[in-house]
Amino acid sequence: MAVQDSSGLHRALGCDMAAAEAVAARYPLRITPYYLNLIRQAGEPLRRQAAPDIRELEDELGMSDPLGEEDLSPVPNLVHKYPDRVLLLVSSQCAMYCRFCTRKRKVGSSAMRFNEASFAAALDYLRQTPAVREVLISGGDPLLLSDGRLEEILRRLRKIKTVEVIRIGTRTPCTLPMRITPELCAMLRRFHPLYINTHFNHPAELTAEAARACALLADAGIPLGCQTVLLKGVNDNAEVLGKLFCGLLRMRVKPYYLMQADLTQGTGHFRTPVKEGFAIMRQLIGTISGMAVPKFVLDAPGGKGKIPLTPEYITAMQDGWLEFVNWQGLPCSYPLA
Repeated sequence: MAVQDSSGLHRALGCDMAAAEAVAARYPLRITPYYLNLIRQAGEPLRRQAAPDIRELEDELGMSDPLGEEDLSPVPNLVHKYPDRVLLLVSSQCAMYCRFCTRKRKVGSSAMRFNEASFAAALDYLRQTPAVREVLISGGDPLLLSDGRLEEILRRLRKIKTVEVIRIGTRTPCTLPMRITPELCAMLRRFHPLYINTHFNHPAELTAEAARACALLADAGIPLGCQTVLLKGVNDNAEVLGKLFCGLLRMRVKPYYLMQADLTQGTGHFRTPVKEGFAIMRQLIGTISGMAVPKFVLDAPGGKGKIPLTPEYITAMQDGWLEFVNWQGLPCSYPLA
């Protein structure tokens, strides 16, 4: 399960040495041997997700903290954006540092430190804020922690009676699937209701190893969702995304969100025009199972939350009728009352 940091990786990824070193000095480089092997097989769509690109240092539009997390953090490593749920950041490490990461400012660096003092402050905040019924554990990647440390975090959260639901955000089923072990799943199943949102962006990531990891989690009774990011040059067409979403369903993973890329500094070359996202959604709706169609959403800058982005179907509401078109563009109507 070893991970490789930047030394020598620029050659394996086919990067220009000077450019890769300049980028990695600001935004760290890390990849697993497993994912590196996938890149050798699948090529550019996977390479772009992992390989440093000099354009990361040339992005003038992006923001360091596009979602305003720092302003919404009442105690260190806890973000309270929505009334009934919080984000708890428990690790700054990931198996692979994705080049499009929203938290490029923190991940892989010392900018975020999760320790006993910060965890105690987060627990105190939750006890004092009973409106919070759901905690999303993220980072970095929580599953880069040891089983014992993760169990301790879950156990102490479960002692807070007002915390009803716990979610874990992790990309390890995609980038380090061997991390998902029977022992880990046996521990996790003790903390239901527990949900996991994972992250696959391309059908080439749906390997036998990834399927086994997801099966172990699903067999432990953990509902699985996937948050895919719409990435230029990776998955910005309906055929690729349709194969991905249908493949995820076969692995018992519900496509949950298709995310418009955040305005994160250093990620501008990944952003796909919103109109292309609409066009892709129009092609997907009705041509693949509704179970396989995620919500297309944008996480609004400044911490204003996730906004559904849907193709325009309603054409009029007048004279007592709702006028709209179906997925084929055919006109339809329905009484308003």
